[in-house]
Amino acid sequence: MRIAILGAGATGGFLGARLAKAGADVVLIARGPHLQAMRESGLRLIETDGESTVRVEATDDLAAVGGSDFVFVTLKAHSLPAIAERLAAGLGDRTAVVSAQNGIPWWYFQRHGGELEGTHLETVDPGGMIARTIDPTRVIACIVYPATSVVGPGVVRHVEGERFSLGELDGSQTERIAALSGVLAGAGLKAPVQPRIRQELWVKLMGNAVFNPLSVLTRASLGDMAQSTILAPVVRAAMEEVDAVAGRLGIEIRVSIDQRIRGAARVGDHKTSMLQDLEAGRPLEIDAITGSVVELAGRLGVAVPHLETIYASAKVLAAWAGPASLTI
Repeated sequence: MRIAILGAGATGGFLGARLAKAGADVVLIARGPHLQAMRESGLRLIETDGESTVRVEATDDLAAVGGSDFVFVTLKAHSLPAIAERLAAGLGDRTAVVSAQNGIPWWYFQRHGGELEGTHLETVDPGGMIARTIDPTRVIACIVYPATSVVGPGVVRHVEGERFSLGELDGSQTERIAALSGVLAGAGLKAPVQPRIRQELWVKLMGNAVFNPLSVLTRASLGDMAQSTILAPVVRAAMEEVDAVAGRLGIEIRVSIDQRIRGAARVGDHKTSMLQDLEAGRPLEIDAITGSVVELAGRLGVAVPHLETIYASAKVLAAWAGPASLTI
């Protein structure tokens, strides 16, 4: 089995390093100094119990996905529309696309069976181009929990978390998803196959949609935000709004807001991926992570005033502080 990782930064690099250490056939697709460092010196993984460096196959050639059985898409959501057609054209006959991105993903209303079957969100998939380009029968959903960061070219730090939940879009149990789960488990990762993957997606989204944009507005770590008495009313009110949107879709988030906040507190002094991107001058995933919930709330008639304020504020900050990646 061959696995390609498209966008081998923090999450993709951690996943690739673990797979490579376990002897899996894996190719990492990256660019820039990070790619050069992996080619020259290997990929260095820093974990709480020590460090290791693995030699990995690394390339900037998207055609590398063609010979793979699975391609993990760990690119930031806003990067996918520009390459979706090239990605789809390069896939092998049996290549499965494992979507491991934050926010409400482009496939959410594909093979869904609900009232919004076939709906696309402009904040995630402008014009519905990704949904039209990538065959939904190829897609496997993946919800990523590890907290990771790129601390230098070719160097990834893993803070905590080893869970990569998997699910077919229609909830079926297939041979391919069982095989993928087994490979990840062989690399020391937790990879449960979930029949209701969208329900689990909202558990993570309830935190991300709130903590990520607040982190760029406050520059606070997850632990600081979770323990802040000043932010507490805002965090709770915004999470209640996310819960309300999920509820309108028939999703019951089976993790309480208190539990979600405590989970963030346990991560401690870790910067969200959005704050890491802001500090590095990279485009932010604000549209996919928070804007998608705001857009969906508008379509469903759910009031989300706190989320709207957080989203608008983060958009303005990103446009002012970073590259011309967002428009207001």
